[in-house]
Amino acid sequence: MLQTAQRTAKSKTKKATPPHDRFLEAFRWMLLTRTLEEKLVSLYRGGLITGGVYIGKGQEAVSVACGLFLEKGDIFAPLIRDQAGRSAFGEPLIDVTRTYLGSRLGPMRGRDGNIHRGHPRKNELAMISHLGAMISVTVGALMAKRFKGEKNFVGLACIGEGGMQTGSFHEGMNIAAVEQVPLVIVATNNHYAYSTPNDREFACHDLVDRAIGYGFEGYSVDGTDLAACLDVIGSAVKRARAGRPPQLVVASVLRLSGHGEHDDASYVTKEIKREPFARDCLNVAEQTIIDLNLLDAATLAAWRKEAAAQVDEAIAAAQKEAAPESDKEDWCALSMRDLVDHVE
Repeated sequence: MLQTAQRTAKSKTKKATPPHDRFLEAFRWMLLTRTLEEKLVSLYRGGLITGGVYIGKGQEAVSVACGLFLEKGDIFAPLIRDQAGRSAFGEPLIDVTRTYLGSRLGPMRGRDGNIHRGHPRKNELAMISHLGAMISVTVGALMAKRFKGEKNFVGLACIGEGGMQTGSFHEGMNIAAVEQVPLVIVATNNHYAYSTPNDREFACHDLVDRAIGYGFEGYSVDGTDLAACLDVIGSAVKRARAGRPPQLVVASVLRLSGHGEHDDASYVTKEIKREPFARDCLNVAEQTIIDLNLLDAATLAAWRKEAAAQVDEAIAAAQKEAAPESDKEDWCALSMRDLVDHVE
Protein backbone atom coordinates (compact mmCIF):
# COMPACT_ATOMS: atom_id res chain seq x y z
CA MET A 1 0.00 0.00 0.00
CA LEU A 2 2.84 2.37 0.89
CA GLN A 3 4.55 1.72 -2.48
CA THR A 4 1.26 2.36 -4.32
CA ALA A 5 0.80 5.66 -2.48
CA GLN A 6 4.37 6.69 -3.34
CA ARG A 7 3.83 5.89 -7.02
CA THR A 8 0.59 7.91 -7.00
CA ALA A 9 2.32 10.90 -5.40
CA LYS A 10 5.06 10.78 -8.01
CA SER A 11 2.56 10.61 -10.86
CA LYS A 12 0.85 13.77 -9.59
CA THR A 13 4.10 15.73 -9.65
CA LYS A 14 5.33 14.44 -13.01
CA LYS A 15 5.53 17.24 -15.56
CA ALA A 16 3.53 16.81 -18.73
CA THR A 17 4.86 17.30 -22.25
CA PRO A 18 4.45 20.90 -23.47
CA PRO A 19 1.88 21.40 -26.25
CA HIS A 20 4.80 22.44 -28.49
CA ASP A 21 8.48 21.68 -28.02
CA ARG A 22 9.32 25.41 -27.94
CA PHE A 23 6.33 26.44 -25.85
CA LEU A 24 8.24 27.36 -22.69
CA GLU A 25 10.96 29.14 -24.64
CA ALA A 26 8.32 31.20 -26.41
CA PHE A 27 6.54 31.94 -23.15
CA ARG A 28 9.73 33.41 -21.68
CA TRP A 29 10.09 35.79 -24.62
CA MET A 30 6.44 36.79 -24.18
CA LEU A 31 6.99 37.39 -20.48
CA LEU A 32 10.09 39.49 -21.12
CA THR A 33 8.22 41.53 -23.72
CA ARG A 34 5.25 42.21 -21.47
CA THR A 35 7.58 43.23 -18.64
CA LEU A 36 9.56 45.53 -20.92
CA GLU A 37 6.53 47.21 -22.46
CA GLU A 38 4.84 47.80 -19.13
CA LYS A 39 8.05 49.57 -18.05
CA LEU A 40 8.13 51.62 -21.27
CA VAL A 41 4.54 52.71 -20.67
CA SER A 42 5.52 53.82 -17.16
CA LEU A 43 8.48 55.81 -18.51
CA TYR A 44 6.27 57.40 -21.19
CA ARG A 45 3.68 58.48 -18.66
CA GLY A 46 6.47 59.89 -16.52
CA GLY A 47 7.63 62.07 -19.40
CA LEU A 48 10.89 60.19 -19.93
CA ILE A 49 10.20 59.01 -23.48
CA THR A 50 9.87 61.43 -26.39
CA GLY A 51 7.44 60.36 -29.07
CA GLY A 52 4.83 57.63 -28.90
CA VAL A 53 4.83 54.21 -27.27
CA TYR A 54 3.01 51.40 -29.07
CA ILE A 55 2.85 48.07 -27.30
CA GLY A 56 1.86 44.59 -28.40
CA LYS A 57 -0.26 43.61 -25.41
CA GLY A 58 -2.43 40.70 -26.52
CA GLN A 59 -0.35 40.05 -29.63
CA GLU A 60 2.75 38.48 -28.07
CA ALA A 61 1.87 34.87 -28.98
CA VAL A 62 1.59 35.69 -32.68
CA SER A 63 4.69 37.85 -32.62
CA VAL A 64 6.97 35.42 -30.81
CA ALA A 65 6.08 32.68 -33.28
CA CYS A 66 7.13 34.99 -36.11
CA GLY A 67 10.67 35.43 -34.79
CA LEU A 68 11.26 32.06 -33.18
CA PHE A 69 11.51 29.85 -36.28
CA LEU A 70 13.68 32.11 -38.42
CA GLU A 71 17.32 31.14 -38.92
CA LYS A 72 20.54 32.96 -39.68
CA GLY A 73 20.25 34.40 -43.17
CA ASP A 74 16.46 34.72 -43.06
CA ILE A 75 14.76 38.10 -43.48
CA PHE A 76 12.45 39.49 -40.78
CA ALA A 77 10.25 42.55 -41.19
CA PRO A 78 8.50 43.20 -37.84
CA LEU A 79 6.12 46.04 -37.01
CA ILE A 80 5.41 48.18 -33.95
CA ARG A 81 3.69 45.45 -31.90
CA ASP A 82 6.28 42.77 -32.60
CA GLN A 83 8.71 43.13 -29.74
CA ALA A 84 8.28 39.47 -28.77
CA GLY A 85 9.24 38.42 -32.29
CA ARG A 86 12.14 40.86 -32.40
CA SER A 87 13.52 39.47 -29.14
CA ALA A 88 13.11 35.86 -30.27
CA PHE A 89 14.88 36.78 -33.52
CA GLY A 90 17.85 38.03 -31.53
CA GLU A 91 17.39 41.78 -31.03
CA PRO A 92 19.34 42.80 -27.89
CA LEU A 93 17.23 44.33 -25.13
CA ILE A 94 19.69 47.19 -24.77
CA ASP A 95 19.02 48.24 -28.37
CA VAL A 96 15.32 48.58 -27.55
CA THR A 97 15.85 50.77 -24.52
CA ARG A 98 18.53 52.82 -26.27
CA THR A 99 16.12 53.60 -29.09
CA TYR A 100 13.21 54.56 -26.82
CA LEU A 101 15.42 56.67 -24.56
CA GLY A 102 17.29 58.40 -27.39
CA SER A 103 20.80 57.10 -26.83
CA ARG A 104 23.30 57.81 -29.58
CA LEU A 105 24.61 54.25 -29.14
CA GLY A 106 21.37 52.68 -30.32
CA PRO A 107 21.05 50.89 -33.67
CA MET A 108 19.58 53.99 -35.33
CA ARG A 109 22.04 56.28 -33.51
CA GLY A 110 19.31 58.39 -31.92
CA ARG A 111 17.36 59.19 -35.07
CA ASP A 112 14.27 57.79 -36.84
CA GLY A 113 11.99 58.14 -33.82
CA ASN A 114 11.74 55.47 -31.16
CA ILE A 115 10.18 52.56 -33.04
CA HIS A 116 11.68 52.60 -36.54
CA ARG A 117 14.71 50.58 -35.59
CA GLY A 118 16.30 47.66 -37.36
CA HIS A 119 19.50 45.72 -37.91
CA PRO A 120 19.94 45.51 -41.70
CA ARG A 121 23.24 43.65 -41.40
CA LYS A 122 21.45 40.99 -39.38
CA ASN A 123 18.46 40.87 -41.76
CA GLU A 124 16.04 42.63 -39.40
CA LEU A 125 14.50 45.31 -41.57
CA ALA A 126 13.76 48.75 -40.15
CA MET A 127 10.03 49.42 -40.25
CA ILE A 128 8.69 52.28 -42.35
CA SER A 129 5.46 54.08 -41.58
CA HIS A 130 3.74 53.03 -44.82
CA LEU A 131 3.20 49.60 -43.33
CA GLY A 132 1.89 47.84 -46.43
CA ALA A 133 5.08 48.82 -48.24
CA MET A 134 7.16 46.50 -46.06
CA ILE A 135 5.86 43.54 -48.09
CA SER A 136 7.56 44.81 -51.26
CA VAL A 137 10.72 45.62 -49.30
CA THR A 138 10.85 42.07 -47.97
CA VAL A 139 10.20 40.62 -51.42
CA GLY A 140 13.02 42.74 -52.82
CA ALA A 141 15.41 41.53 -50.13
CA LEU A 142 14.50 37.92 -50.90
CA MET A 143 15.00 38.42 -54.64
CA ALA A 144 18.40 39.99 -53.97
CA LYS A 145 19.45 36.93 -51.97
CA ARG A 146 18.25 34.71 -54.81
CA PHE A 147 20.23 36.74 -57.37
CA LYS A 148 23.34 36.26 -55.23
CA GLY A 149 22.88 32.51 -55.34
CA GLU A 150 21.96 32.03 -51.69
CA LYS A 151 19.91 29.00 -50.72
CA ASN A 152 17.60 27.77 -47.94
CA PHE A 153 16.37 31.18 -46.78
CA VAL A 154 12.91 32.58 -46.08
CA GLY A 155 11.45 35.97 -45.33
CA LEU A 156 8.70 36.77 -42.87
CA ALA A 157 6.84 40.06 -42.88
CA CYS A 158 4.26 41.13 -40.33
CA ILE A 159 1.19 43.22 -41.11
CA GLY A 160 -2.02 44.27 -39.40
CA GLU A 161 -5.42 43.93 -40.99
CA GLY A 162 -5.49 47.70 -41.48
CA GLY A 163 -2.26 47.60 -43.48
CA MET A 164 -3.76 44.85 -45.63
CA GLN A 165 -6.14 47.39 -47.14
CA THR A 166 -3.41 49.55 -48.67
CA GLY A 167 -2.44 49.52 -52.32
CA SER A 168 1.21 48.81 -51.57
CA PHE A 169 0.22 45.65 -49.70
CA HIS A 170 -1.59 44.30 -52.77
CA GLU A 171 1.35 45.11 -55.02
CA GLY A 172 3.75 43.33 -52.68
CA MET A 173 1.57 40.24 -52.44
CA ASN A 174 1.22 40.07 -56.21
CA ILE A 175 4.94 40.28 -56.99
CA ALA A 176 5.73 37.77 -54.22
CA ALA A 177 3.45 35.20 -55.83
CA VAL A 178 4.56 35.97 -59.39
CA GLU A 179 8.22 35.57 -58.43
CA GLN A 180 7.48 32.66 -56.06
CA VAL A 181 9.77 33.98 -53.35
CA PRO A 182 10.00 32.03 -50.07
CA LEU A 183 7.82 34.46 -48.13
CA VAL A 184 5.55 34.17 -45.10
CA ILE A 185 3.10 36.97 -44.37
CA VAL A 186 1.67 36.95 -40.84
CA ALA A 187 -1.35 39.23 -40.67
CA THR A 188 -2.67 40.03 -37.22
CA ASN A 189 -6.31 41.01 -37.26
CA ASN A 190 -6.62 42.92 -33.99
CA HIS A 191 -10.07 44.12 -35.11
CA TYR A 192 -9.27 47.83 -35.23
CA ALA A 193 -7.16 49.85 -37.64
CA TYR A 194 -6.50 52.51 -35.04
CA SER A 195 -10.20 53.18 -34.28
CA THR A 196 -11.73 51.77 -37.48
CA PRO A 197 -13.51 48.42 -36.88
CA ASN A 198 -13.31 45.45 -39.23
CA ASP A 199 -16.68 46.09 -40.86
CA ARG A 200 -15.43 49.44 -42.13
CA GLU A 201 -12.11 48.00 -43.34
CA PHE A 202 -13.05 45.09 -45.58
CA ALA A 203 -16.13 43.25 -46.84
CA CYS A 204 -14.83 39.71 -47.35
CA HIS A 205 -15.92 37.03 -44.89
CA ASP A 206 -12.39 36.23 -43.73
CA LEU A 207 -9.10 37.84 -44.72
CA VAL A 208 -7.50 34.43 -45.25
CA ASP A 209 -9.89 33.96 -48.19
CA ARG A 210 -7.74 36.41 -50.11
CA ALA A 211 -4.79 33.99 -50.16
CA ILE A 212 -5.99 31.92 -53.09
CA GLY A 213 -6.59 35.03 -55.18
CA TYR A 214 -3.00 36.13 -54.76
CA GLY A 215 -1.55 32.67 -55.34
CA PHE A 216 -0.67 32.15 -51.68
CA GLU A 217 -1.46 29.24 -49.38
CA GLY A 218 -3.62 30.54 -46.53
CA TYR A 219 -4.12 29.50 -42.91
CA SER A 220 -6.03 30.90 -39.94
CA VAL A 221 -4.98 30.74 -36.29
CA ASP A 222 -6.31 31.74 -32.89
CA GLY A 223 -3.81 34.43 -31.92
CA THR A 224 -4.53 33.98 -28.21
CA ASP A 225 -3.33 30.34 -28.27
CA LEU A 226 0.46 30.16 -28.09
CA ALA A 227 0.66 26.49 -29.03
CA ALA A 228 -1.53 27.05 -32.08
CA CYS A 229 0.55 30.06 -33.15
CA LEU A 230 3.75 28.04 -32.87
CA ASP A 231 2.26 25.16 -34.86
CA VAL A 232 0.69 27.21 -37.64
CA ILE A 233 3.36 29.87 -38.13
CA GLY A 234 6.20 27.40 -37.63
CA SER A 235 4.66 25.12 -40.28
CA ALA A 236 4.24 28.05 -42.68
CA VAL A 237 7.95 28.87 -42.34
CA LYS A 238 8.83 25.22 -43.07
CA ARG A 239 6.62 25.17 -46.15
CA ALA A 240 8.12 28.37 -47.52
CA ARG A 241 11.65 27.08 -46.91
CA ALA A 242 10.77 23.84 -48.72
CA GLY A 243 9.76 25.70 -51.87
CA ARG A 244 5.99 25.81 -51.51
CA PRO A 245 4.10 28.94 -52.66
CA PRO A 246 4.18 32.06 -50.46
CA GLN A 247 2.27 31.64 -47.21
CA LEU A 248 -0.39 33.85 -45.62
CA VAL A 249 -1.29 33.30 -41.96
CA VAL A 250 -4.13 35.36 -40.48
CA ALA A 251 -4.28 35.49 -36.69
CA SER A 252 -7.30 36.76 -34.78
CA VAL A 253 -6.74 38.74 -31.57
CA LEU A 254 -7.91 41.91 -29.87
CA ARG A 255 -5.45 44.71 -29.26
CA LEU A 256 -5.54 44.95 -25.45
CA SER A 257 -4.38 48.56 -25.30
CA GLY A 258 -4.95 51.67 -27.32
CA HIS A 259 -3.39 52.19 -30.72
CA GLY A 260 -0.65 53.89 -28.75
CA GLU A 261 -0.38 55.00 -25.15
CA HIS A 262 -1.89 58.35 -26.17
CA ASP A 263 -5.12 56.54 -27.10
CA ASP A 264 -7.64 55.37 -24.48
CA ALA A 265 -9.33 52.90 -26.88
CA SER A 266 -12.78 54.09 -25.78
CA TYR A 267 -14.12 53.04 -29.19
CA VAL A 268 -13.64 49.33 -28.39
CA THR A 269 -17.09 47.95 -27.62
CA LYS A 270 -18.00 45.87 -24.59
CA GLU A 271 -19.27 43.14 -26.92
CA ILE A 272 -15.88 42.87 -28.61
CA LYS A 273 -14.15 42.55 -25.26
CA ARG A 274 -16.26 39.46 -24.50
CA GLU A 275 -15.24 37.64 -27.68
CA PRO A 276 -12.92 34.58 -27.47
CA PHE A 277 -10.25 36.45 -29.46
CA ALA A 278 -10.17 39.09 -26.69
CA ARG A 279 -8.38 36.76 -24.28
CA ASP A 280 -4.94 37.79 -23.02
CA CYS A 281 -2.52 35.38 -24.73
CA LEU A 282 0.03 35.67 -21.90
CA ASN A 283 -2.56 34.67 -19.31
CA VAL A 284 -3.76 31.84 -21.54
CA ALA A 285 -0.20 30.53 -21.95
CA GLU A 286 0.49 30.75 -18.22
CA GLN A 287 -2.73 28.93 -17.41
CA THR A 288 -1.68 26.17 -19.80
CA ILE A 289 1.61 25.89 -17.93
CA ILE A 290 -0.25 25.61 -14.63
CA ASP A 291 -2.89 23.19 -15.89
CA LEU A 292 -0.31 20.85 -17.44
CA ASN A 293 2.12 21.23 -14.54
CA LEU A 294 4.88 22.30 -16.90
CA LEU A 295 6.49 24.52 -14.26
CA ASP A 296 6.04 25.05 -10.56
CA ALA A 297 5.04 28.37 -9.00
CA ALA A 298 8.57 29.04 -7.79
CA THR A 299 10.01 28.75 -11.28
CA LEU A 300 7.37 31.03 -12.73
CA ALA A 301 8.11 33.60 -10.03
CA ALA A 302 11.84 33.30 -10.74
CA TRP A 303 11.25 33.88 -14.45
CA ARG A 304 9.25 37.01 -13.68
CA LYS A 305 11.97 38.28 -11.38
CA GLU A 306 14.65 37.58 -13.99
CA ALA A 307 12.67 39.39 -16.70
CA ALA A 308 12.24 42.43 -14.46
CA ALA A 309 15.96 42.46 -13.67
CA GLN A 310 16.91 42.27 -17.37
CA VAL A 311 14.58 45.15 -18.21
CA ASP A 312 15.77 47.32 -15.31
CA GLU A 313 19.40 46.71 -16.26
CA ALA A 314 18.83 47.65 -19.92
CA ILE A 315 16.90 50.80 -19.01
CA ALA A 316 19.46 51.89 -16.44
CA ALA A 317 22.27 51.44 -18.97
CA ALA A 318 20.48 53.42 -21.69
CA GLN A 319 19.61 56.24 -19.29
CA LYS A 320 23.30 56.80 -18.56
CA GLU A 321 24.20 57.23 -22.23
CA ALA A 322 24.38 60.52 -24.05
CA ALA A 323 21.83 61.74 -26.56
CA PRO A 324 23.08 62.57 -30.08
CA GLU A 325 24.37 66.03 -30.92
CA SER A 326 22.82 66.65 -34.32
CA ASP A 327 25.58 68.97 -35.56
CA LYS A 328 28.30 66.46 -34.75
CA GLU A 329 26.74 63.11 -35.71
CA ASP A 330 27.68 61.18 -38.83
CA TRP A 331 24.13 60.33 -39.89
CA CYS A 332 24.82 58.93 -43.33
CA ALA A 333 22.48 56.24 -44.59
CA LEU A 334 22.97 52.81 -43.11
CA SER A 335 23.64 51.42 -46.59
CA MET A 336 26.45 53.93 -47.06
CA ARG A 337 27.85 53.02 -43.64
CA ASP A 338 27.87 49.36 -44.67
CA LEU A 339 29.65 50.23 -47.92
CA VAL A 340 32.35 52.25 -46.15
CA ASP A 341 32.92 49.53 -43.56
CA HIS A 342 33.15 46.91 -46.31
CA VAL A 343 35.76 48.91 -48.21
CA GLU A 344 37.78 49.46 -45.05
